[in-house]
Amino acid sequence: MDTVTVNQFRDNLRAHVEKVIAEHEPLKVSRRNGEDFVVLSAEDWEREQETLYVLQNRSLMEQIARSSQTHALASGYRPAPEQLAAINRL
Repeated sequence: MDTVTVNQFRDNLRAHVEKVIAEHEPLKVSRRNGEDFVVLSAEDWEREQETLYVLQNRSLMEQIARSSQTHALASGYRPAPEQLAAINRL
C-alpha cells in the first residue's frame, strides 16, 4: 500500500483518487498527529465487506470447506447435460 502525506493527498486529490479506483489499491494518507486514514474505492470496500461477512459466517465457511473437499476428490454433484443446457440458456 502506497503512503502519502495529507498535504500530498490534498494537492493531488484527483490523481490519487483516480489511481485508487483504477488500480484497486488502497492509499494510506499520513497525518502529522499520527491519525492516518485509508482511501479505498467504494467497489473495493463493498468487496472487502462481503469477504468479511463470508469469513465470519460459520455455515458458509463449512459449505466452502465441504465443496473444496468434494472438488479435490472429484466426488461432487455433476449436473446432467440437459441441466447444463438449461443453465447455459439463462
